[in-house]
Amino acid sequence: MTTLTHGTSADGGAARAGRQQTEPVFRVESVHKTYSTRKGRKVVALDDINLIVGDNEFVTLVGPSGCGKTTLLKMLAGLVPVSGGTIQLDGHLLTKPSRDVGLMFQSAVLMPWRSVLNNVLLPVEILGLDRRQYGERAVDLLALAGLKGFERSAPRELSGGMQQRVSMCRALITDPRVLLMDEPFGALDAMTREVLSFELLRIWEAHRKTVVFVTHSIPEAVLLADRVVVMTPRPGRIAEIVDVHLPRPRTGEMEFLPEFKEASDRIRTLVFRSADGAERK
Repeated sequence: MTTLTHGTSADGGAARAGRQQTEPVFRVESVHKTYSTRKGRKVVALDDINLIVGDNEFVTLVGPSGCGKTTLLKMLAGLVPVSGGTIQLDGHLLTKPSRDVGLMFQSAVLMPWRSVLNNVLLPVEILGLDRRQYGERAVDLLALAGLKGFERSAPRELSGGMQQRVSMCRALITDPRVLLMDEPFGALDAMTREVLSFELLRIWEAHRKTVVFVTHSIPEAVLLADRVVVMTPRPGRIAEIVDVHLPRPRTGEMEFLPEFKEASDRIRTLVFRSADGAERK
């Protein structure tokens, strides 16, 4: 039986058997984020975040609502500045959005007047890249996502799950090194959500991106991840980083393995413990 280990270290991956250590893609050091309300009150959203995300690693973020998961993701995307500390992308200070980072939101955010293919190619147009060069890649991505034959369809002709697949293809069209995903399946029904989780894993196996994935679902977090970052209520801190020692490719049957249950139980304990502590304060 594979042994599951838990740790509070930022990298958390050195003990993972069979994984080569590489230079980190993201290095987050002593990061905190403070917002000012309209009344001038300071709200600390994140405090003392330290995290290293390795090359081709799949990391999930879980924690109670309002703990700063989305804020952290936006800072990794270069969309929100840090109030203190530093974030490095490939060893360089991250201060603005990078073409190496793709972002996927909870809703598909497709342009209703554009076809499926043209929605996928939107980042190519925004970045001023050669549309003809990326057209074939867009068709291939749609086929990989099970959307062959829907290239000329309008978004309204697709189900919610199909729209999210289009959104995933759009995030991948420029071949970014990193994919940041903010609860991309959260608004879908349970069955569609599970199907898309495995679709994401299949695409990830094929393209091997570094993924940081926000979710409220503990089973989803464990199923997808190499490591699960568990966050506390606001101000968001990292309570613990849980290594998931499950073989890949992942399958639904793995949810019945002792390793899966052990990881899920540990994460659930951390989430509930931090939530109880917040209520007592």
